[in-house]
Amino acid sequence: MLTISQLAAYAGVTVRAVRHYHQVGLLPEPPRDVSGYRTYGATDVVRLIRIRTLAEAGVPLARVEELLDATPEVFDEAVGQIDAELRGKIRELQEHRRRIARLAAGDSLAAPAEVVTYLDALRSHGISEELVQGERDAWILVAARWPEQIPEFMRDKLGQLEDPRTVKLYLMIGELVEVGMDDERLGVIADLLVEMVEESAARGELDRQSHDMGDDAFIALLDSFASESHPMMDRLQELMSERGWTGWSRLERAD
Repeated sequence: MLTISQLAAYAGVTVRAVRHYHQVGLLPEPPRDVSGYRTYGATDVVRLIRIRTLAEAGVPLARVEELLDATPEVFDEAVGQIDAELRGKIRELQEHRRRIARLAAGDSLAAPAEVVTYLDALRSHGISEELVQGERDAWILVAARWPEQIPEFMRDKLGQLEDPRTVKLYLMIGELVEVGMDDERLGVIADLLVEMVEESAARGELDRQSHDMGDDAFIALLDSFASESHPMMDRLQELMSERGWTGWSRLERAD
């Protein structure tokens, strides 16, 4: 869990801005823990990044809340209205208009173009929208922490989709999200994951991953985000651990 300073740093805003968003009701204010401090999780980081992105695009704070969870149709209509308002302003607001135009597609809200391309590739393989949206939010977090590495990460992810086993994994996980927990089927998923991870380890890819993603606190945040997405993820990690691997965002051999 994160302090308010860590939350602000990961989302690219100031602590003062976080407190202001609490005050105006855009970001829920968590209760204090036994030590008297407020702590935050992955979903808070994602929401704060989205708030920051909309605010930087020139959206008035009074309208940010209605856009955060808007449907694509409502979102597009609102973006068009805001764009019309900005057209009457002087040249310094032209950059705001460009950003508003980029918000027309839902995935592009805080997600880099490379991530949007990857999400479209997932959809083309029939991956469920629920899993695609989970991937989107996870990569929003990663892009906030390692923006310069996103192009390389996405090249790797698109390359993995060329392996039919990767697509099979997504499809099997998507089926379980719909039908519910099934330990036998989770075991099949864990076996396939281990098979692929062992191959990646043999090629030295996990060593490079450990080097590229060296922030232990942030990796823990990503893992917590996966756990929050569905109860089966915790069980799947247990099955992976039984097979000799720990972690999720950064897999490592168990002791």
